[in-house]
Amino acid sequence: MATATARKAACVLVVWVLVAAGLGSVSARAPLGRKPQREFDYFALSLQWPGTICASTRHCCASNGCCRSEPLQTFTIHGLWPDYDDGTWPACCRRTQFEMDKILPLKDMLDKYWPSLYCSSSSTCFSGKGPFWAHEWEKHGTCSAPVVQDELQYFTIALDLYFKYNVTEMLSSGGIQISNGKEYALSDVIDTIKHAFGGSPQMVCKKGSIEELRLCFDKELKPRDCLTTSLMNGSVSRTKHCPQYITLPKYDPLVLANSTGEIMTQFDDFEVSAAIYTA
Repeated sequence: MATATARKAACVLVVWVLVAAGLGSVSARAPLGRKPQREFDYFALSLQWPGTICASTRHCCASNGCCRSEPLQTFTIHGLWPDYDDGTWPACCRRTQFEMDKILPLKDMLDKYWPSLYCSSSSTCFSGKGPFWAHEWEKHGTCSAPVVQDELQYFTIALDLYFKYNVTEMLSSGGIQISNGKEYALSDVIDTIKHAFGGSPQMVCKKGSIEELRLCFDKELKPRDCLTTSLMNGSVSRTKHCPQYITLPKYDPLVLANSTGEIMTQFDDFEVSAAIYTA
């Protein structure tokens, strides 16, 4: 009996030693029920072309950038995503909730350059439903350590990269005048970005029009090539990649006053349905 008691006491001691050594801290890095996720390899700054997305808008609301009286004429930010070199990505790495107060100094710029292009509330990792920015921070921002330490820094870095590497200006300087309805050779678009940026982009297309364009950065925030394989690990067939000639279409914004107030379902980050082409 004494021996059994001694063994139990020894087991309890071992458990406490493991906890004290930090081996019980997994929940601090990963949400409950998730396995711990390793540190990311690089960033992808995902930019949206409003002309392609807003052409599908059928109902308006105050939060939808597609419903502004003046159409959006530049790429806008979708998100800054930490990714792995094997084509996968971490998500929802740290249990923390989005707090709007923390990014109030950036709100005007976020409204202009990082608007939601939908009416629905975005799903979040820990807050249920919330604004577009909450989704991006909780799903992607929390996986951006050690480069990103907090919410404000995440949005600041994304905006800094967006302004420093202005894709709209890159294309224009290369003779690709966006939003004029003209078709351009996909190879010309990619070469123009690669020459100006210093790395190959990823292209996401929908029915022959650019939907998203992604610039990639190493963990020192220096340009690098994006992956040349699909981020969907083969779930998107090559037949759905961008065609040989692509467009950057215009759109006519709906008037908010004509909105029915109907809420549309927003797909999650386009990471399942999008088609990718890279050089």
